[in-house]
Amino acid sequence: MIWVFLHESRPTLIYGLCMLTSFACAWLLLASYARTRHRLLFWSGLCFCGMTLNNLILILDKLVFPKVDLLTLRLVTALISVALLLYGLVYEKE
Repeated sequence: MIWVFLHESRPTLIYGLCMLTSFACAWLLLASYARTRHRLLFWSGLCFCGMTLNNLILILDKLVFPKVDLLTLRLVTALISVALLLYGLVYEKE
């Protein structure tokens, strides 16, 4: 009985933990940017904000609205997130 509950709630737990981890990374990076004003921390924090949004959309796609396909929206948010980090890596100078 407990195994069935754990097996069915596993995706919810994993998706939720991934979103919380992304949020924690974004929070820590942006807090560090507020203290030090290193621009790479800012771009990394924005990237993880986008990844948090991406994980939220994943939860909505797979668990809340399973019949609605949000794959395109997820891919666009991931692309924008990575593009922000890439911009910070390429164009920001220390």
